Amino acid sequence: MPDPFGTIENRQRLNRQQALQLLTRAPLGRLMEAAHKVRVARHGDELVTFVFDTNPNYTNICRTGCTFCAFCRSPEAKDAYTLSPEELAIGVSKAYASGATTVLLQGGHNPQVRLADWIAYIRAIREACPHIHVHPFSPAEYVFMARNEGIDLESLLKTIWDEGIRTIPGGGAEILSERVRRKIAPGKASVDQWLEVCRVAHKIGFRTTATMMFGHLETSEDIVEHLMALRRLQDETGGFTSFIPWSFKPGNTALARQVKGPAHPALYVRIIALARIVLDNFEHIQSSWFSENIAAGQLGLLGGADDFGGILVEENVLKQTGHSPRVDLEKVKTIIRRAGFTPARRDSDYRILEVFGPPEPPGCKSKTM
Repeated sequence: MPDPFGTIENRQRLNRQQALQLLTRAPLGRLMEAAHKVRVARHGDELVTFVFDTNPNYTNICRTGCTFCAFCRSPEAKDAYTLSPEELAIGVSKAYASGATTVLLQGGHNPQVRLADWIAYIRAIREACPHIHVHPFSPAEYVFMARNEGIDLESLLKTIWDEGIRTIPGGGAEILSERVRRKIAPGKASVDQWLEVCRVAHKIGFRTTATMMFGHLETSEDIVEHLMALRRLQDETGGFTSFIPWSFKPGNTALARQVKGPAHPALYVRIIALARIVLDNFEHIQSSWFSENIAAGQLGLLGGADDFGGILVEENVLKQTGHSPRVDLEKVKTIIRRAGFTPARRDSDYRILEVFGPPEPPGCKSKTM
């Protein structure tokens, strides 16, 4: 098998075996260096972007029962809820007043929430905050809603398109291995269904992100296959904007009993670097301070990522696992600068809205860290 680093140097596409070799055997420092070179060739070595967003959930009632989830509730649970459009809009208005430019809207698979409710949520947000970008409903939610409404995916997606929505968050991908999905999320959209939502959405004109949740029952081969599946679909449609991995958080989940513990941050950085190399048709790779920790997020920026995720006004899903870090604008800027980059605020289409100052000179200490 050809040396994968030679393949990268020659700007050729890695095959599955080469990708697996990099994931499992390559020295991490060398892998990060190679990924950083790919990143610099595409984006330069100056800017790291971030978005100011809020992630409210319109309901926590869910019938899917994923074993990795600590967020979902039964309808009878004391803390179960389904927001009205007016309640949702009030929360989004507060986030907008705090500086949020995007609302990433998702919820549980609640059979009592119908398509008319989805539309009501969108319209209520638009009426309250005409200038905020509405980024709603994961591919898994579209599969559930299409089944619940008895309509096909294309009709459902076109209905949401007609409401002025142009982007879709790529949640619910978990690991694109049917063997693993049957164990961790047997009631959720299948691999083929998740990919089909993205395929149809891209053909309509939506732009979507793509996620990966690792650190549970998957193998290294599953991680590589996940990346290859995304690359194949991107070759076909060109509709993905970014790739966003995050590690499984075991707190308060049924799956925790089958997992030794949280994934090591080094694996996160390794996946970031591998993704930047393998996903040669993806424009952006995100490294996150929120899903992992600040140090891992910074290392991801040095290992191929060009985006640092979002400053979250509201987030509820990972909070239920006990994972709820918080930073503000000044701290995010400092974190990015200390990794050697210039922070830049973007919108959901990755358009730069504001560029802040360059990295601090060596020896300077920020008051925010």
